[in-house]
Amino acid sequence: MSDMTDTTRPSLARRLPLIAILIVAVLGALTLRDQLSFETLAENREALLAFRDANYLGTVLAFMGVYIVIVAFSLPGATVATLAGGFLFGLFPGVLFNVTAATIGAVAIFLAARWGLGDRLAARIEAGEGRVKRLREGLKENELSVLFLIRLVPAVPFFVANLLPALVGVGLGRFAFTTFFGIIPGGLVYTWVGAGLGEVFARGETPDLGIIFEPHILGPLLGLAALAALPMVVKLFRRKGA
Repeated sequence: MSDMTDTTRPSLARRLPLIAILIVAVLGALTLRDQLSFETLAENREALLAFRDANYLGTVLAFMGVYIVIVAFSLPGATVATLAGGFLFGLFPGVLFNVTAATIGAVAIFLAARWGLGDRLAARIEAGEGRVKRLREGLKENELSVLFLIRLVPAVPFFVANLLPALVGVGLGRFAFTTFFGIIPGGLVYTWVGAGLGEVFARGETPDLGIIFEPHILGPLLGLAALAALPMVVKLFRRKGA
């Protein structure tokens, strides 16, 4: 009985960060959706600008801290936070603050998932046979390309792109590298929209968040995705030609 308790406690302790993230994510989705919104940003814009002008460094640290928490706990409002980064700090360094904070938050949830489930799940996949193992081996062979693809393609939810790599044993370094550079294109678009919010507020309008699906924006993003997929295509043709 004591042996079973000893083995259960470490397992539960390892899963506590992931459990906490899931609980906070659910509670946040139920309670914070109306708080972390564009309307809230519009109502508090003057106070935010005044605080930034009075304490720039403090504003940067507070903003990045809030953004990291939003991403790490998968709370609603990540898009609004990105817009706020552009609104408060301009396209640059706003995009740098946005991408850095998003990457840190993503790494936090990645580590929680891998610590709680990923190592054991990856080990079971390695020890097993069949389609799942072949999928994992294919991912290993094209890991960088796949990681960049799930960041560049707007259809892949950010939360999913943070969890899946942890559950199949992707290394932390590669995850952080591909996250930081993979979200830059999308981050640039929304930070740029945020940098123009002053005019949007003045007209009493709301920003067009669907701009990322406009042909002149989506085209280059899909072009980058195709470039990321190119190594996989080359390998496929080499195998067929061998």
